[in-house]
Amino acid sequence: MISFLRPVKKDRVVKDDELLSTYYKYRKLSLSGVFVGYMGYYLVRNNITLSTPLIKTDLAVNNSDIGLITGSMLIAYGISKGVMSALSDKADPKRYMALGLILCALINVLLGFCNALYAYVGAVIALGVFQGMGVGPSFITLANWYPKKERGIYTAIWNISHNIGGGLVAPIISKSVLILSPVLGIAAADFNATYWKVNHFYVPAILALLISVYVLYAVKDNPKNEGLKELNEINKLRGYEEDIKNSASTTDLSSKEIFVKYVLKNPNAWYVAWMDTFVYMIRFGLINWLPIYLLSVKGFSKEQMHTAFLFFEWAAIPSTMLAGIISDRLFKGYRMPPAILAVCIIFFMIIGYFTSDNIYYTIFFAAAAGCLVYVPQFLASVQTMEVVPAFAVGSCVGLRGFMSYVVGASLGTMLLGAMVDAFGWNAGLYMLLFACIMCIVFSLLCHFGAKNKKF
Repeated sequence: MISFLRPVKKDRVVKDDELLSTYYKYRKLSLSGVFVGYMGYYLVRNNITLSTPLIKTDLAVNNSDIGLITGSMLIAYGISKGVMSALSDKADPKRYMALGLILCALINVLLGFCNALYAYVGAVIALGVFQGMGVGPSFITLANWYPKKERGIYTAIWNISHNIGGGLVAPIISKSVLILSPVLGIAAADFNATYWKVNHFYVPAILALLISVYVLYAVKDNPKNEGLKELNEINKLRGYEEDIKNSASTTDLSSKEIFVKYVLKNPNAWYVAWMDTFVYMIRFGLINWLPIYLLSVKGFSKEQMHTAFLFFEWAAIPSTMLAGIISDRLFKGYRMPPAILAVCIIFFMIIGYFTSDNIYYTIFFAAAAGCLVYVPQFLASVQTMEVVPAFAVGSCVGLRGFMSYVVGASLGTMLLGAMVDAFGWNAGLYMLLFACIMCIVFSLLCHFGAKNKKF
């Protein structure tokens, strides 16, 4: 780990009478920092999805080529997420997260100069690599500052950051045209046709750079490095008794030893990884093809497609919050029962989305699928923090991220695109229904594994 990214223990020690007040202040700041920071990662990521119809037109390519672009980014992200999240276990979360966001912004600037298929592929691969620096610090921060009893709701709050960021991309792109076109003296139609890369790539990049500054200010390292006590000691002061192994935030093991002992040899880590793999196949099989599918098959206008995209992302916000509360309070910390229920409903929403000819029903089914697909994804995230000790969270996130993106997301992008070109959109429908069934199977394994976990 380079010196800039290494965590630094603060010299000061917080007085006992200020301990809890400082703890509450720092954890709120840290939550806000990873929330806004991860939202920023999606501003410079989901803009690629919204750009695919324009890229397809500009380059005169087919669905398989678009699947190559989006799939290459996701595979690179999955590999990077595995490596970068494991490395983040030994890094200062705020510097690690901010650096990745800055690099993502710079790649978005580079995308504005791409004018060939493989130029886009190369740029989005680089983007995927740097996107892998966002999630590890987020989970580590949550594990450092929140006990298991509270992780469901607070992880739910963090989790909606990517829905907000992903959903904000569409209005940011649309509104920036209205702002920039008169400033530059260019008609909005001409701006969208000729200068679309400005609002699709440059504007999100600028916003990401500004957000990285807030990340550096707000996110804190673990309580002990910030001059407080260990989290398990703070929990005792608050009346929370937890397994000290799950609260431990430090270890003398190397990153490799942590990964092998607590993740690679842990069947519960594999169950949650496979469960999330099929969730991501569903998610990206829907969201990455939504712009092209709605425009070319359902006959939506660009504005209607942007509305459906926004609903797909933002409909997940209330359902994710509710899932966090329910899994904490109703199911006493067991995360999989509400996840299984959500996937069962998604199964039928996918059928409606593909078969409906009514524009309003189609938007409803898309929004309902978006409302629910993030529930099992979010609950898999919480489960990840609870099947390994806190010092191995980054490594476990890495395995789950590698599997969900390299396998799941690539199946939902590249393979689905190839299958649609070869057999039509019904092939995509059957692939996504199969993914729902497999997701339920591994969710059940996750549930029973969580009841008997040992680490």
